Amino acid sequence: MKEKILLLWACLFSTPLLFAQMGYDVQVAVDTTKMRIGEQIEYILQVKADSTAQITFSEQPFFAPFEVLEESPIDTIRAQSHYLFTKKYALIQFDSGAYWLPPQKVMVNGFSKISDSLLVQVANVPVDTLKQKLFDIKPVAVVAENFDALTQSIVYAALAVLLLVALIYAFFFAKKRREERKRKLPPFERAIEELKALETVTPSLQEEYKQYYSRLTDVVRRYLEEEAKISALESTTDELLLKLEALKQSGQLELERETIKNLKTVLQIADLVKFARSTPEFGTTAKDRELVEGVVIETKEALPEPTPEEIRQREEYRLLLAKKRRKKQLQWGLASVGILMILSLGIAIGIYGYYPVRDTLVGYPTIHLKNKEWVTSQYGTPPVKISTPEVLRRVKTEKGGALRFSSGNYDAPFYIDLVFSKKPPKQQGEEAPSKEDQQAQQKEKVQELINAIINDFQSRGAVNILIKEEEITTLSGIPALKIFGTLDYPKKGKSKRVRCNYTTHVFDFEQGGINLTLLYEKEDRYGESIEKRVMDSFELIKEL
Repeated sequence: MKEKILLLWACLFSTPLLFAQMGYDVQVAVDTTKMRIGEQIEYILQVKADSTAQITFSEQPFFAPFEVLEESPIDTIRAQSHYLFTKKYALIQFDSGAYWLPPQKVMVNGFSKISDSLLVQVANVPVDTLKQKLFDIKPVAVVAENFDALTQSIVYAALAVLLLVALIYAFFFAKKRREERKRKLPPFERAIEELKALETVTPSLQEEYKQYYSRLTDVVRRYLEEEAKISALESTTDELLLKLEALKQSGQLELERETIKNLKTVLQIADLVKFARSTPEFGTTAKDRELVEGVVIETKEALPEPTPEEIRQREEYRLLLAKKRRKKQLQWGLASVGILMILSLGIAIGIYGYYPVRDTLVGYPTIHLKNKEWVTSQYGTPPVKISTPEVLRRVKTEKGGALRFSSGNYDAPFYIDLVFSKKPPKQQGEEAPSKEDQQAQQKEKVQELINAIINDFQSRGAVNILIKEEEITTLSGIPALKIFGTLDYPKKGKSKRVRCNYTTHVFDFEQGGINLTLLYEKEDRYGESIEKRVMDSFELIKEL
């Protein structure tokens, strides 16, 4: 027992010596031990061994708290009498502090070899809050609903339905309409047309002969039933011939004996083909078709002239058919117009969008202003040029008061108010205020302006007025103070107050000041685009 324990201790202590004697060595290194937050460092794990060694790196290396960005394949390099097995890792860390990179395990010929650990310093990135301007956190942006996908689905579905209807019509109704047109022909013309169609048919098999003679006898039977008023379709050959003989003897149908004989010959051959599966001789089909055509023509000539009552009934029937035909044409015309309108509506929605098309059809108030031809005009002093949906009309004010132009009033779908105010002349000898006084005066002036805007809104009945302000520059490069917000206004025709957006742009010039106020309903889909177009067109006229 003691010998086994000694042997075990000898094996344990001899393993490192064995690695040392074999020349196996594991080394680690990084490209830098000092990094900043978010920087990438390269970790190199290298094993020195001979060519017969079996080297296995860990499949899931552990580098916490660092994150592994990239892992390179094993690179093998021969160096004199040994080989270098190298594996590289790209690491990153987002917290500052001092961190130990944990040791890594490598398997060499089935034995594990542990590397050393490394200390890495991660430093913060300095931020100068005095020189760098800080901004407030932006509010959550409200994204407008996107109906493009729904619109495309509706358009594609409508086109698919129209295509399906067209295919159904082509396959199921076209043939029916052709048959109806044939039935609308007079019996004699229809019979001759059907017999002419049989000229191109050349049967060769017994089944084809059967179909041929079935069509041939149906033509003559239907004609006799419609014109001679004989129940020929439900009669056998013998019954039909007996009825024709009876009509001939009574003088109602003056047919030649040869004509009845020819009809009897054709009907008997047809019975043999259809029921006895007989095959006629070559050329018989064409001869029988000519015989039937002669029977039809002879019957037409043998029929007595119609009486005035029959003529009147036929005319009434013809007018009834024409009326039905016109009614059907009207129905198809209305259906075609409806399909065309649906198709046009689908295409318009696909091009312009769902809401623009719908709002144009229902007469949305501001889409008319947005799409109409705008007016570009000049106003006031200092003179400015601006484009608006409608001409701004001058509003009467007190003598010596501000010059004012407006479009409608607060009840309008989109209200525009343009006010020009004069500055008081500077008194001689008056000292220029200091910079601090100027800033104080400016703040006081802005506050007075905000109070004036609030008072004006309140005098018109507005409540729940929210106000914000910011400095902006227009598209033409004019600096301005933008005062904007929301309010509730009692519009005429509405049961309750309407939430509205308002914007007042304040321009300060040497000649005087300009206030441009825009007001529209908050839920208006086109208010913002109209406001942007108005402000983009605002321009100061420097030379007249």
